[in-house]
Amino acid sequence: MNTSSTYDVAVIGGGLAGLTTCIQLARAGWKVVLFEKESYPFHRVCGEYISLESRTFLRGLGIDDVALDLPIIDQLQVSAPNGKLLEQRLPLGGMGISRYRLDQLLAGIAINTGVQIMDHTRVNDAVYDDDGFNIQTPGGNYRSRITVGSFGKRSNLDVKMNRDFIRQKASGLNNFIGIKYHIRYAHPRDTIVLHNFSDGYCGMSAIENGLSCLCYLTTAANLERSGKSIPRMEQEILSQNPHLERIFRDADFVFREPVAISQISFAQKSLIENHILMAGDAAGMITPLCGNGMSMGMHAGKIMTGKIDLFLSGKINRQEMEASYERDWEERFSGRLRMGRMIQRMFGKPMMTNVFISAMKPFPGAVKWLVKQTHGVEF
Repeated sequence: MNTSSTYDVAVIGGGLAGLTTCIQLARAGWKVVLFEKESYPFHRVCGEYISLESRTFLRGLGIDDVALDLPIIDQLQVSAPNGKLLEQRLPLGGMGISRYRLDQLLAGIAINTGVQIMDHTRVNDAVYDDDGFNIQTPGGNYRSRITVGSFGKRSNLDVKMNRDFIRQKASGLNNFIGIKYHIRYAHPRDTIVLHNFSDGYCGMSAIENGLSCLCYLTTAANLERSGKSIPRMEQEILSQNPHLERIFRDADFVFREPVAISQISFAQKSLIENHILMAGDAAGMITPLCGNGMSMGMHAGKIMTGKIDLFLSGKINRQEMEASYERDWEERFSGRLRMGRMIQRMFGKPMMTNVFISAMKPFPGAVKWLVKQTHGVEF
């Protein structure tokens, strides 16, 4: 095979985990290719809130958050479907930036670092043999010694590999849909809000250029009950929460149509499939109400980069690399994911959520403890 199609590392999926992993590996001197089925820049369904545990890491990659004048978010409001509010200061806080802008910046850094970006390229299969991987795309095949899977919430490769979470029946942790808008709406820009409604919740937080991200998660059943009409669902179900009713009535919606994704699963996922190392949402999603998926994806990429570098340098073998990555990933993230799934079960049912928020309001220490369980430390 032509050596131009042979790489040390192939990364499938160019989200935050994929892009940041590519940049780090290229800076370490390895030949890296990134496959992304879309073309940069583009919008993704995402809450667009990044915990400040990631700030030093992003600055090290070349993201100047000060020059970007990003809003710093250190207050949390949670509303029950009946409108009752719970307020809490975030112990760490975060910053707001759209995925459109952040992915665009990171893709530019990756290219300048020497990463070969193959956007608008869908990977049909990644087959492991004794020497590495054969990456199959419509435009040709590629070879890599290591393959990283960072292909998001659900992919054709998940189906191809018949991963466990794909085979699971619909339950309280899968079969969700996500909807995102950018809006102009007057609200405190230091505050992230989570408004609950029947079988779902909607987050709103400030991003760059005076805009805000409005992103909600709900069940496919809610959409079915609304005749598969998103506007009808927003009017008849989401707007039962008075805070959401005001937002959908008064906000200036920038997108002509929302960005949407379906068949989202928060079920536990494997970290290694056919020797492909999983990162980001491909390794496991924390529920959006915990607000840390973006930071966790990048942190996992940093952990993975160190293991891959040791393997490519000949200091550890493949089995040791995989075992070490699984061990470190579990140590740092499994507890946060479990807590996220537990919190997820407490929200979405109107009576339970109304009671929970009323009961927790007199106990800010308990609320602070819950929030802290879903946050990590600076990396």
